[in-house]
Amino acid sequence: MTSLSSFANPATYHILSYGTLLGSTVFQSFIGGIVAFRVLPRPQFSTLQKHTFPVFFALQTITPLLMALTYPTGPFAFVRTSSPLAPSTDRVATWLIGTMVVSGAVNWVWVGPQTTEVMKLRKHQETRDGKKSYDAGPHSEEMRGLNKRFGVLHGVSSLVNLVGLVAMIWYGGVLGEGLRM
Repeated sequence: MTSLSSFANPATYHILSYGTLLGSTVFQSFIGGIVAFRVLPRPQFSTLQKHTFPVFFALQTITPLLMALTYPTGPFAFVRTSSPLAPSTDRVATWLIGTMVVSGAVNWVWVGPQTTEVMKLRKHQETRDGKKSYDAGPHSEEMRGLNKRFGVLHGVSSLVNLVGLVAMIWYGGVLGEGLRM
């Protein structure tokens, strides 16, 4: 049985950050978001997502930074991987953690706010058109453009999230290589 002294070890926080990141990403992407879409009326679902995604994307950006700070060979030690003598695990970790940070930040800083803005514009256009963006067509030219832009942004966000998730799962394999059986 381990003692509380393990909480003085940065590796503990590295594992906890990784687990939080992977668990929250899998839950939001494949469980929470899907269930909410199925059971909530569209306006409530949109409100929920508008408030959940900034927190989710911030978590996807900050937890890999915590992983970098608590990296097993020292804070940001993997940054020194430009040397051909650096262990290959550190080089892989550099790319994977970097991918996680960038994917979270892209959604948090760029795609998420743009999507929220398009949602706001669609809401105003619904008022002008007297018709919801998701109602059966025909739609005004403005609404068709906004719906297309929303679809593109949603697709980009999903793709960026998927890239981050692949990096997270791959990094789990890297961590697993270091475990003693």
